[in-house]
Amino acid sequence: MLTVNGSVSMPPVLMLVGIPGLEPVQCWIGIPFCVMYVIAVIGNSLLLFIIKTEKSLHIPMYIFLAMLAATDIGLSTCILPKMLGIFWFHSPGIFYDACLLQMWLIHSFQATESGILLAMALDRYVAICNPLRHATIFSQQLLTNLGVGVTLRAAILIIPVPLLIKCRFKHYRTTVISHSYCEHMAIVKLAAEDVRVNKIYGLFVAFTILGFDIIFITLSYVQIFITVFQLPQKEARLKAFNTCIAHICVFLQFYLLAFFSFFTHRFGSHIPPYVHILLSCLYLSVPPFLNPIVYGVKTKQIRNQVFKLFFTKKDS
Repeated sequence: MLTVNGSVSMPPVLMLVGIPGLEPVQCWIGIPFCVMYVIAVIGNSLLLFIIKTEKSLHIPMYIFLAMLAATDIGLSTCILPKMLGIFWFHSPGIFYDACLLQMWLIHSFQATESGILLAMALDRYVAICNPLRHATIFSQQLLTNLGVGVTLRAAILIIPVPLLIKCRFKHYRTTVISHSYCEHMAIVKLAAEDVRVNKIYGLFVAFTILGFDIIFITLSYVQIFITVFQLPQKEARLKAFNTCIAHICVFLQFYLLAFFSFFTHRFGSHIPPYVHILLSCLYLSVPPFLNPIVYGVKTKQIRNQVFKLFFTKKDS
């Protein structure tokens, strides 16, 4: 590692601060994040196990839910173990390449989750607005293509982000990242070179993925609500609406947290930095923690399988 004019040349190790300004209480902040991580891993693993072992759940709605659960496990595991290492064991160091890998994985899992939420909205749209063709449209081949497609879309669109950092930035003003994980803009701000290209591409990816998905999710649910309210029987309307409640809750908490974090980070210059970082950490930690709870509470089939798994065997 060389130092040139006060800048550091290609540091092998970067240092994550955690939450600047809250260092004395980080050990306590780590407790709720640890609880969320444990629940996220156990809850999503349980969903995967139930969906895999129960053949009646091998339908598009639950296959997409299994994809979402797997993505949530990956997203949580990318962030929280290292974050808790900083909070509890004062282990801020991370290899430069490992930091770029963590950044790519985090943003790829985010983009994949957004794509899965879009696929789930389209599944509900066809199931409610065109139920006779649902089984034909959402074939096993289409499910496979959608799963591969949203994963490749995320990986391909995100891969230039770490590559641009790796290839363009040769000198850094500091090796200290004022964040709890390797977030794109937090790393870009370390560079001594012009960072406009990286900022522009980061915004392009965010609006290309999240903007595209939100538009089509919104259009799907507008059409779903129109169709539901046109149903002649109240019971049919309630049944159709109940199948969407869990999905709507998941969509809202994912995108509302995303945009709240995004706008406070971009336009809340008067807000203390630790607030920005806490919001970013919550945005990435809360959805994997809440998703299995929401689906466990709101989806009768999942509730029945959980009850059967934990209580029926004991009673027998």
